[in-house]
Amino acid sequence: MRKRFLPPILAFFLLVTLLSVVFIKKEEGKTNFGITSAAPDNRATVQPNILFITVDDMNGWGLMKHYPLAKTPYLDELRGQSYNFTQNICASPVCVPSRAAFFSGMYPHHTGAYYNGANPWKESSILARTETMPECFKRNGYETFGRGKIFHANIGDAREEAMFDNRPIFKGGFGPFAEKEDWVGSGSFESVKAWEGPDSDFPDVKNAEAVIDFLQKSHDKPFFCYVGYWRPHTPYTAPKRFFDLFDEKDIVPTAGYRADDLDDVPVQGRELVDSLWRFGGRESLEGAHKVFRRMMHGYLATTAFADWSVGRVIEALDKTDFAKNTIVIVASDNGYHMGEKERWQKGTLWQLSAYAPLLIRLPNGQSYECPQTTNLIDLYPTLVELCGLNPPKHILDGKSLTPILKNPAMKWSPSVMTYGEKYSSVTDGRYRYIRNPDGTEELYDHQKDPHEWENLAANAKMKSVKTRLGKEIPNTWVKSLGGGSEKKGGY
Repeated sequence: MRKRFLPPILAFFLLVTLLSVVFIKKEEGKTNFGITSAAPDNRATVQPNILFITVDDMNGWGLMKHYPLAKTPYLDELRGQSYNFTQNICASPVCVPSRAAFFSGMYPHHTGAYYNGANPWKESSILARTETMPECFKRNGYETFGRGKIFHANIGDAREEAMFDNRPIFKGGFGPFAEKEDWVGSGSFESVKAWEGPDSDFPDVKNAEAVIDFLQKSHDKPFFCYVGYWRPHTPYTAPKRFFDLFDEKDIVPTAGYRADDLDDVPVQGRELVDSLWRFGGRESLEGAHKVFRRMMHGYLATTAFADWSVGRVIEALDKTDFAKNTIVIVASDNGYHMGEKERWQKGTLWQLSAYAPLLIRLPNGQSYECPQTTNLIDLYPTLVELCGLNPPKHILDGKSLTPILKNPAMKWSPSVMTYGEKYSSVTDGRYRYIRNPDGTEELYDHQKDPHEWENLAANAKMKSVKTRLGKEIPNTWVKSLGGGSEKKGGY
């Protein structure tokens, strides 16, 4: 298992706080990223600013071109300026535990934050005594600003004040919701509608405008600015112009869909799957798939909408002097199924739930494709190191990504994702090894089987692979803080 990590403040980053420009020369495959002090004159420090943007439930359709119809021009442009972590995964494949993990720097099996549907930040929890990422920045003298979907849980007024300088911060919600005639499932979350009202009906638009206003102001201290967008999460409502980008007649099932995909999956693995019945059943894909075509149209539109929302904030940043000294992070909180393995949405142990897009743009804007198996939980120690912060008192489970930022070709260790209690999934980029609570297993070779169709766990030749990856699986699990699996409901 990966060792828990207490990040040092290396000499390189001490120099950043003393010098106006620090560069690492490009040598033997290493990059020459630099952090400058070229922000407005009232800046009192050369510590970099942070602009951290998350989107909700975005898979690799756009950024990784996993679906040919997807349109994400802003992310495509940002990719050309950033480190693109092509094998990045989340610590947990659903919103609340994933966010609890990367904001605390602690894995779910150390906190008990396993599911949606429960508040992991309640007073009796481990996380109530844990310094979060924004709290760490604020303690280190940063101005902290937050808007939108952040924790997807109520952290309380006192905790909000300890984290962010602006209040109230959690503006908006999942809406607007469509009327019942536009539902494709049993409730308003399962709706698809091209929205003809004003853009301001969407919380994502209002929150983007608040962040743009923040970026256009002068700041006496370095800032940590976080905005969490609700899209492309359901309901699939977006301004009509994003639906108009796609012709529904062109939409076909994904390349990863296979009708018999669950045949070699153990029973406990299949228990995480809802079999799509609430969306009209598997015949929707095997036949005319009218329901699925409509849902896929909605996801394409909300993904394009989220892309635009990301782009307008970064464009605003780039019009200011702050861009010269700001690290930009864009990430999704988890992955997303689109009918593959009879699953819609997330909450499984497979690659489609695990892969979480991650871009990191340093001030010099160089681009690299990084194949290492990184994890969103690595962001906290990475930012502590990049910004020269005094670290939190608790031990961070993640591993700083700064070695990859210096040398994008370096080797890296496997990474683990868990869901619920004792469901584990480990990947090293080529192989994914899954172990269920009852000990049943799955193993996939992504080099030969990118869609994870053939379970190799029973192949005797794969024993050494399972043994190697199995070392990353937790040995102990703290008691659950509550909630339930996605199959049981909850968003």
